[in-house]
Amino acid sequence: MQNTFDIFQEVYDVIVNRKENPKEGSYTNYLFSKGLDKILKKVGEEASEVIIGAKNENKDEIQYEIADLVYHLMVLMVHQGLTWEDISKELEKRSSPK
Repeated sequence: MQNTFDIFQEVYDVIVNRKENPKEGSYTNYLFSKGLDKILKKVGEEASEVIIGAKNENKDEIQYEIADLVYHLMVLMVHQGLTWEDISKELEKRSSPK
């Protein structure tokens, strides 16, 4: 199995590429073309679907919905100019003992 972070970075890089080099028929480009409100709407919808999947205690459903949520969060990251390094730095701050 591929390194988890490598997969996250590869998907992120595809999203960046779609923003910089739009591809006809691309769902990612559709989100970028509709703007921040549409991206945020999808993040909210996917977060709700994660909650429903968890409530149903269906591991396959939760896995699928979390992947959807992470993808839409990555679209939001790219839209807002954030990188995995930015997120990692923030998480690192939270993991340091106080």
